[in-house]
Amino acid sequence: MVDKTLALCCDLISRRSVTPEDQGCQALMISRLEAIGFECTTLPFGKVQNFWAVHGDSGPLFVFAGHTDVVPPGPEAQWSTPPFEPSLVGETLYGRGAADMKGSLAAMVVACEEFLASNPDHTGRIGFLITSDEEGPATDGTVRVMEWLQQQGEKIDWCLVGEPSSTSTLGDVIKNGRRGSLNARLIVKGMQGHIAYPHLADNPIHRAAPALSALTHEVWDEGNSFFPPTSMQISNIHGGTGATNVIPGELEIVFNFRFSTELTDVDLRQRTEAILDAHSLEYEIQWSLSGHPFLTPTGELVAAAVDSILSVTGTDTQLSTAGGTSDGRFIAPSGAQVVELGPVNASIHKLNEEVHAPDLPRLTAVYRGIMERLLA
Repeated sequence: MVDKTLALCCDLISRRSVTPEDQGCQALMISRLEAIGFECTTLPFGKVQNFWAVHGDSGPLFVFAGHTDVVPPGPEAQWSTPPFEPSLVGETLYGRGAADMKGSLAAMVVACEEFLASNPDHTGRIGFLITSDEEGPATDGTVRVMEWLQQQGEKIDWCLVGEPSSTSTLGDVIKNGRRGSLNARLIVKGMQGHIAYPHLADNPIHRAAPALSALTHEVWDEGNSFFPPTSMQISNIHGGTGATNVIPGELEIVFNFRFSTELTDVDLRQRTEAILDAHSLEYEIQWSLSGHPFLTPTGELVAAAVDSILSVTGTDTQLSTAGGTSDGRFIAPSGAQVVELGPVNASIHKLNEEVHAPDLPRLTAVYRGIMERLLA
C-alpha cells in the first residue's frame, strides 16, 4: 500500500508548477482540506495563485505556510528521470519540488487529516497560507496574503514554514530565524577617455577601488548568539566598453548584505554611504530590501517542534539561522513565532532533486506531533 504522504507528494510533483505557475497544485490541496472541514479562500494577486484556509472558530492560530511553485528544472536531458514525472528508485523519490517543497506540502495536508481524525474538538485554530510566488519575485504571494490577513483582523500566533531545513537527516536542523538581506546597485561616475591620456579622463575603477576595499574590510557587527556577523559580498562588477584603449566613464557594482539583528537596513545604508562619501566619489546608489532579519529564540512553537522531532526521529535538533531568505520574513514581523522545518536540503534547486521517501511519513508524524503539543 502506497503511503498517503508519498502519493500526494507524487501528485504534486507531476504538476509542472514552475514559478509563478501553480498548475492545479493548490486546487488539489484545497479539495483535501475542504473535505476535512477547512474553510478555504483563494487569493489571486496578479499572475500569482494563493490561498488561505482555516479550521476552528477561536483561540490561538497555528499556520502551515508554504509554496507550490518550483524553480525551473534546467536541462531536462541531464536529469536521470524526467523532472515532472515523480520516480521512486529504491527509497529515493526524484522530481522537481520533491524537497522544495512539495514533500512538506503533502506532509502538512496528511498531518491535518490524521490530527483532525483523532482530535475533532481541538483547541485553537489551524491555518494554511500557500503561495505560488516564493521562488520568483515574491511580490504577489505571502506578502500580499499577510496584508489581506491584517485587513481581516487575523493574527497568526505560530507559523511553521515547510522549507527544507534539514542538513543530513530529517529534523537535525530547525531554522528559527533568518538573516536580513539588503541589495545595492552602485554606479560610480568618472569620465571616459583615451587610455593613453589619463590626465584627460577620470577612471571610476581606480576611484572606486579604495572605497570597495574599505567596504569589504569593514566590521559591520560581531553577530550574536543566534546570528553570525553581518556579511557584505560583491556579486557583480561591470565597467568599460570592451576595448583595451578606453578608460570607462562609469563603473557598476552590485553587492548584498546578509545582516543580523544587531543592525537595521537603515544602519547599513547610512554607514555604506558614509564610506563612499569619505572617498569623495561621485555616485548613485539604489537600495532594495529583500527582508528584515527575524528570530524565534524560544517559546511554545520551538519547544513543540524540538519535542516532536525527538519523539519521532530520536534526533536532538539544532537551531539555526543560516541560509538564504524565506517567506518567513513576511510573517514574523506580524509578531508570530516562526520556524522552518522540512526535509533534507542537499539537492534543492539542483538536477535530480530528491527526497528520502521514508522521510515523508516521518515528516507527517512530526507535523502532527507539533499540532498535538500546541492544540490537542
